[in-house]
Amino acid sequence: MSFWLGLNERYLATGDSYRTIAFSYRVGHATVAVIVKEVAGAIWTALVEEYMPVPQTEDWRAIAAGFQERWNFPNCVGAIDGKHVVIQAPANSGSLYFNYKCTHSLVLLAVVDAQYLFRVVDVGGFGRSSDSGSLRNYAFGESLRDGSLQLPPDTVIPGAERLGLLPHVFVGDEAFPLLDNLLRPFPGRQLTRERRLFNYRLSRARLVVECAFGILSSQWRMFRRVITTSPEVTELCVKATQLPPQEDNRKVMTHTCRPCRRRAE
Repeated sequence: MSFWLGLNERYLATGDSYRTIAFSYRVGHATVAVIVKEVAGAIWTALVEEYMPVPQTEDWRAIAAGFQERWNFPNCVGAIDGKHVVIQAPANSGSLYFNYKCTHSLVLLAVVDAQYLFRVVDVGGFGRSSDSGSLRNYAFGESLRDGSLQLPPDTVIPGAERLGLLPHVFVGDEAFPLLDNLLRPFPGRQLTRERRLFNYRLSRARLVVECAFGILSSQWRMFRRVITTSPEVTELCVKATQLPPQEDNRKVMTHTCRPCRRRAE
């Protein structure tokens, strides 16, 4: 079993081809394909409940406290973004996986907390889908729209009592739609000072998901290669990288991933 785990970790950590790994381990490349698929699937099935359970109301409340303390953004329960995982175009797939970067990809949609940890992941969307399209098609997006995420009740933000009760929200970039529980920056350049300040604060809080994707790519270099496995196996491998190793994200980012400190004018 340790041999299987070591081989699978080698594939995820390097992104080397099956033939290269087969030569290193003195096994057939077909054997490598079987091991990677079986182990990646087993890792996700066995560990997802322990390392990435479905967040409950108290979990969301703790995440919001983290964003308030670390990023000075109240009522934020996560930063959301999508990442294109580059793959070799599957046979007879047409333009399904072809994205705006002129590569073929699967879409990884993730929600990250204030400590750079992945709390929700959905993967498997076609590369041609935008972030908003992926959100709409994934289970998380459906739960967000129908209000079944068990988010904390609306609260009054200290210092902004005049605004009344405000909902808990996720923060995303301009690619996402504006929803009751999802904020995006104000569009345009001719903005008032208040709107520029809001955009700065939102972008500052949202930066954690960009940092988390950067950590993910540095830990697992398969994300920096063109993945040549089938979309089904790629999905299993991407999910497997989200679990135990990301606990080190807090240590990796102890220096704090800070955006530019310039003030919004």
